[in-house]
Amino acid sequence: MTNGATPAGSRGPRSTLAWALVALASVAGVVVLLGLGIWQVQRLAWKTDLIARVEARVSAPVMPAPGPDGWAAINAQSDEYRHVAVSGSFDYTDEVLVQAVTTQGSGFWVMTPLTTPDGWSVWINRGFVPSDRREAADRARPDGAQQITGLLRITQPDGAFLRANDPAGGRWFSRDVAALSQNFAVSDPAPYFIDADARQAGQLPVGGLTVVSFRNSHLSYALTWFAMAAGLAAGAFYVLRRDRSQD
Repeated sequence: MTNGATPAGSRGPRSTLAWALVALASVAGVVVLLGLGIWQVQRLAWKTDLIARVEARVSAPVMPAPGPDGWAAINAQSDEYRHVAVSGSFDYTDEVLVQAVTTQGSGFWVMTPLTTPDGWSVWINRGFVPSDRREAADRARPDGAQQITGLLRITQPDGAFLRANDPAGGRWFSRDVAALSQNFAVSDPAPYFIDADARQAGQLPVGGLTVVSFRNSHLSYALTWFAMAAGLAAGAFYVLRRDRSQD
């Protein structure tokens, strides 16, 4: 071996430019990974606050359902799952079944418009019926003035189950208030619907099946990104330090 020669099959130290490029790429990668981790921490704080606010709404005293004067201000962040009450009469001629999957199996939500004494309407999700009990005769249809309590829900446009609503065919896959109101000519409809609370046990439709839960995996995501950043930093430090030691 001649002086300064590199043994066959081995690699000499990187040039200063290559070393700098590797260091720069490593720093950039660590910064990006740390940024993703910090973003997940921020998402964790947002989700935790959201869960706390929703739980407070669900357990709060029942309040009157918003009328036309308050519709413009309604939004998911501030109002969804608020416990509300409304009075009025059901119009069963416009009742519609919306496909659903619940803890009781697959079937349908029973959506019925309710007209208030003030003249405006709101769609009520009266509850769930299984697929083999979808006939109107199988479910209760109380007459006259009704007092309904339940959870305020934001409209669900564009269908669900990866399928679009088909009003002409009478097939509904989401509780799209605007589409339902237009299809059945419901006058002055609220921009939300209400998931009715459970009422008489053993009676269809079954109310009170709203699932109030939010997936919250942001902490595990944050730890994953931070671990990747630490691993990249440690690996880059080892490789770059080894190269410098070979100079």
